[in-house]
Amino acid sequence: MKAQTLTPASESSRAAQATGGHRRGKSKSDGWWPWLFVVPTVAGIGVFYLWPIVQTFYYSFTKWGVFGGTKFIGLDNYVRMFADSTIPQSILNTLIYTVVVLLGIPIAVILASLIERPGLRFAALYRTLYFIPYITMPAAVGIVWRLIYNGDFGPINWFLGLFGIQGPYWTSTPGFALLAVATVGLWMSLGFNLIIISAGLREIPRELFEAAEMDGASRVRQFFSITVPLLTPSIFFVTIVTVINGFQLFDLLYVMMGKANLAMPQTQSLVYIFYNQAFLQNDKGYAAAIGILILVIIALQTAFQFRIQKRWVNYV
Repeated sequence: MKAQTLTPASESSRAAQATGGHRRGKSKSDGWWPWLFVVPTVAGIGVFYLWPIVQTFYYSFTKWGVFGGTKFIGLDNYVRMFADSTIPQSILNTLIYTVVVLLGIPIAVILASLIERPGLRFAALYRTLYFIPYITMPAAVGIVWRLIYNGDFGPINWFLGLFGIQGPYWTSTPGFALLAVATVGLWMSLGFNLIIISAGLREIPRELFEAAEMDGASRVRQFFSITVPLLTPSIFFVTIVTVINGFQLFDLLYVMMGKANLAMPQTQSLVYIFYNQAFLQNDKGYAAAIGILILVIIALQTAFQFRIQKRWVNYV
């Protein structure tokens, strides 16, 4: 019997017959069908994020009347903003607050390294306890810390009084007030940073630490040579989030100090000035210009961080 020789063409023919006579081609609907699932998200971003930005940008060139209505005034709001002496001070206050809160990142790295040690009991409980302040309403946190910082009967001044130290009025003394608010902000952000960095720690192979230990590397050397370099993607992420949140400082500052506080002019943030102009002074056009300034500052610092992250972030 003569053996039958199969060619690639005959193999393709048999495969086509086995699958129903022909291969299924690309459907015409494949081009638009995925967009059906993306449309709700795109529409939500457009309506609730992009369109308000466009509106705010337009309103920054207008002046609002007492009873509503707008009048186009060109660049007058921006000229007024750059001549306003409170704007540079508020930017400096926001930067100081952000820098203090950023100090929570190295603290979170150290705490996460201790919590994620192999064999540590109740590690999940520790992470939960640190995370609770982050999910607590800032208004509630501000009220509690306002009592703690009270200059007359607060526990901090009571403790200092045991050593004969007269504590200041923390939230009403210029200089102390901003640092007091920033310390609370650091404490609140610590839980979020800890969760993200702990997740990054669990992704580091344990074999690296075992090999380093066999080579005689101490725990400190392992921390700076293995842990920190491999955690830089997580550190970069929490840095971005912390800086963005820092430039949105308002609710914690407002609750802890109050609008009648004598130290508020030296402590107010950019968002607080936006709130004051938009809702107290009813100058929504000028407030819109301040909102655009906040948007530009956040966008520039975020772009700068993404620009320099290639120099220190190690992606394995």
